[in-house]
Amino acid sequence: MLHNPTLERLRQLGLNGMARALEEHEQSPAVGEALSFDERFAMLVDAEWSYRTHRLFERRLKDAHLRWSQATLEDLDLRTPRGLDRQVVRMLGTDRWVNDHLCVLISGPTGVGKSYLACALAQIALRHGHTARYYRMSRLFDELSSAKVSSGAWVRALRTLSRCEVLVIDDFGLAPVTAPQARDLLEVIDDRAQSRSTVVASQLPVDKWHSAIQDPTLADAILDRLVHSAYRVAMTGESMRKTKAPGSEDSAPAGEGEI
Repeated sequence: MLHNPTLERLRQLGLNGMARALEEHEQSPAVGEALSFDERFAMLVDAEWSYRTHRLFERRLKDAHLRWSQATLEDLDLRTPRGLDRQVVRMLGTDRWVNDHLCVLISGPTGVGKSYLACALAQIALRHGHTARYYRMSRLFDELSSAKVSSGAWVRALRTLSRCEVLVIDDFGLAPVTAPQARDLLEVIDDRAQSRSTVVASQLPVDKWHSAIQDPTLADAILDRLVHSAYRVAMTGESMRKTKAPGSEDSAPAGEGEI
């Protein structure tokens, strides 16, 4: 018989994970009878902790606005030759690079998986309790430009970006970065230097990033803050979209979408 008053009180207290676990135990009396009070209580506490952890992860995942919200390193296709170093992938599969405030610079031709990998790295950070946010570079510039209409909005935008533990900037250098845009980008990168991690994905090789920024002085300052404390992942090969085409003999794993 369900302990309805107890379940109701647990829910009123916001202990929904405990309430759900207690219901499951009551539906399987043999499980409860086989456990001591301490063991059963520990299971209820673990259930509440897991419930809250999952809810927090789901909320942070939604706030991250990842281009590929289900991207994971586990689903990353390492069979297709793309210049991915398995050892580096394993190293990035922990949150040590986040704790050490290191950047990850991903480069390679279109379609080889840069955006997917960048989102998978953000997913790793989220799993370990960090915050993350994804931007295409053009959208980031649009938001920063709009924020300048109000001094308060500009300060809040910079503060929000500085506090995000992993910032993903995709499509870097897809269009030339103007001097005003470079000044905005420097504000963002300077606030994060050596205190937060930034993941940048670009079709351009890293040694071409300087020329993508129209102001050489600002380019020096931005890249100095990004490049010297970063993992570099230079991807190669043909577009993975070809392997997803109807009738192709090989296909990328279902988990690795348009990359």
